[in-house]
Amino acid sequence: MRVLGINALFHDPAAALVVDGRIVAAAEEERFSRRKHGKRPVPFSAWELPELSARWCLDQAGLSPADLDAVAYSYDPELARPADQLGLHDPWDALRQEYARRAPEFLAEALPGLDPGKVRFVAHHVAHAASAGQAAPYPDSAVLVLDGRGECGSHLAGRYANRELTILGSQSLPDSMGLFYEDLTQHLGFLRSSDEFKVMALASYGEPRFLDRLRTYVHLDGEGGFRARPVPWEELVPARAKGSGWTQDHADIAASAQACLEEVMLGLARWLHDRTGEDVLTMAGGVALNCVANTRLYRETPFRHIWVQPAAGDAGTALGAALHVAHQKETVEPMPTAALGRGWSDAELRAWLESAAVPYEEPEDIADTVAAALAEDAVVAWFQGRSEYGPRALGHRSLLAHPGRPGNLERLNAVKGREEFRPVAPMVLAERAAELFDGPLPSPHMLFVHEVAAAWRDRIPAVVHVDGTARIQTVDRRDEPLVARMIDGFERRTGLPVVVNTSLNTAGRPMVDDPRDALECFGSAPVDLLALGPFAIRRKEVFA
Repeated sequence: MRVLGINALFHDPAAALVVDGRIVAAAEEERFSRRKHGKRPVPFSAWELPELSARWCLDQAGLSPADLDAVAYSYDPELARPADQLGLHDPWDALRQEYARRAPEFLAEALPGLDPGKVRFVAHHVAHAASAGQAAPYPDSAVLVLDGRGECGSHLAGRYANRELTILGSQSLPDSMGLFYEDLTQHLGFLRSSDEFKVMALASYGEPRFLDRLRTYVHLDGEGGFRARPVPWEELVPARAKGSGWTQDHADIAASAQACLEEVMLGLARWLHDRTGEDVLTMAGGVALNCVANTRLYRETPFRHIWVQPAAGDAGTALGAALHVAHQKETVEPMPTAALGRGWSDAELRAWLESAAVPYEEPEDIADTVAAALAEDAVVAWFQGRSEYGPRALGHRSLLAHPGRPGNLERLNAVKGREEFRPVAPMVLAERAAELFDGPLPSPHMLFVHEVAAAWRDRIPAVVHVDGTARIQTVDRRDEPLVARMIDGFERRTGLPVVVNTSLNTAGRPMVDDPRDALECFGSAPVDLLALGPFAIRRKEVFA
């Protein structure tokens, strides 16, 4: 069975393809269109489809739209109700729902040859759940979904048994932990439905002194759900003007909201464990990208294993919808890797370089060349293999640097043009991680935070956040031999088994995806070396 999954209605449009139960491809539209998040989550853009990523997925498998058995669309308009009945102020939501109802004909126009009768609507939170429970390497799990909104709700709790979902609880709108966090994101001068991770980072600089006040608006209901009513943020802390500096009040309100979110998530997870008794918790929905909260679930709930979908936001519902529809006819395989996007052969990369007329070299081992450059404190753009699905750079589209130089945090934030309080991540071999970091291991998708061992904090200061933690990525040699060889080479030269890893992009732009993006980023940002497949391009030679 050949199933194309589509996420389109709100934000982060994406496409994914499942063939005979196996995930073949998955990619976000932003990586093709170069528009951050693909589009803004407003009703007037709800008609826009991930045409470029959908066509690429089909091309990857050598299929045409007519070859598809089904298209799974991750929203079901039949389940929706008018926004005013849901307690939401969204006067144009009726337009969004009309676009959803007409999705089959829009898709048939965007993908000529597609029979609109093959489009299947999948409930939004069921698609989120499937992206976790059916993609995880565990056939049985409890599943927790939290986000801004779906058709009528903002939360799903359930259980997968042999990858079959039973829904055990949900939360109706307007109560929403995702909207609660989005509202604060906007109040703090950041872009809502985009910059929530900045609030999480800022929270580390504050104290939760407003937590008691927030609990009057946001709290568990004791029945597996919660209340999250509008918070009068202005009464607590003045809004931050966009682009202005932040104050301690801003950090404290962020810390308070983060603590409130964690309390609710802990309560929901414990309730779910009481009803399932499962050892494994799988998670999806935009809230599941909150790695600080995820770590508290790992430390403070009875679940022995927690697996979070790398593309936990709405992009992941394209994959979840495809898996859900495919599973109705056949057994589906778990997600093999997050590297499900575009890739190029060495010959194709060489052709890009020849076309761009830039000087390059082909060293015997690009991993060792990069390790040597990093040891000399170079900033390296690392472009290898297929691009990642989801918002994390996991060693395929990364900026790398020396973790032992304290100034490299400020340096990288300047290179990327982003806020000074934003942390960067350590990349470490899985077999070495426990020596340096305390937390959920392995952690291949950068979705938890770890305490940095006291003996290492002064040795790798660039990756240690203000609160003594780091959001690590563990690297398995069997899965990522090239990355492992690069880390080995760096350790031989420096004694440090860690390199800095942050996403290969600049502020406000999507992660680099194709060779043109890589060359443009290299040309516009002060990066010393671009490792494009087996080729090395040095700044001092290009701009001599």
